[in-house]
Amino acid sequence: MALIERVVQANGLADQMVYIQVTRGVARRAHAFPKVVTPTVFIMTNPMSLPCAAMREKGVACVTAQDKRWLHCQVKSTSLLGNVLAAQNAVENDATETILFRDGMLTEASASNVWVVSKGRVSAPPKDNLILEGIRYGWMEELCAALDISLEARRISQHEVMGADEVLLTSASKEILPVVTIDGKTIGDGAPGPVFKKLYAAYQAARSPA
Repeated sequence: MALIERVVQANGLADQMVYIQVTRGVARRAHAFPKVVTPTVFIMTNPMSLPCAAMREKGVACVTAQDKRWLHCQVKSTSLLGNVLAAQNAVENDATETILFRDGMLTEASASNVWVVSKGRVSAPPKDNLILEGIRYGWMEELCAALDISLEARRISQHEVMGADEVLLTSASKEILPVVTIDGKTIGDGAPGPVFKKLYAAYQAARSPA
């Protein structure tokens, strides 16, 4: 924590996002783990850049792709090629995110967790090796519980995603975002829905200092 505080204070920004990367250490290039090395720690911060009001009020567009990443997506590492390519796919299609599916089932997006709302109930892929449990996953669980919104972690088909009343994205930098189109198809009525509005309001209330 002392190192983090030093970097945050040195940058002097009011609202920052801290990035920490720890490696096994410095050694000659080889695939096998070196036996005696000293771990390295890299810390940097960036100004926190949150979605603009228009993105929250009008919703965002997403595209889809097949999830071709390795089978340990729960591990946050620098092996991000699959996520990088998915993010680039979104950029090239004027979308905010690429939502990924493996064998016809929802996993996550390139840098977000994905939530599906049907008849007022929220569903999300389970926290297993197929997704990275973002730091907002647990917070969403808490918000749903506080608002008495049903939340279930389960397998969700691509068909169900496309036919949902609402689809939401969460991440540290996106907070909670409503998805209004996927691959050009309108989600729900094409506008941010009531569950999003309740969750976003509760999110901001919890985020703001008392």
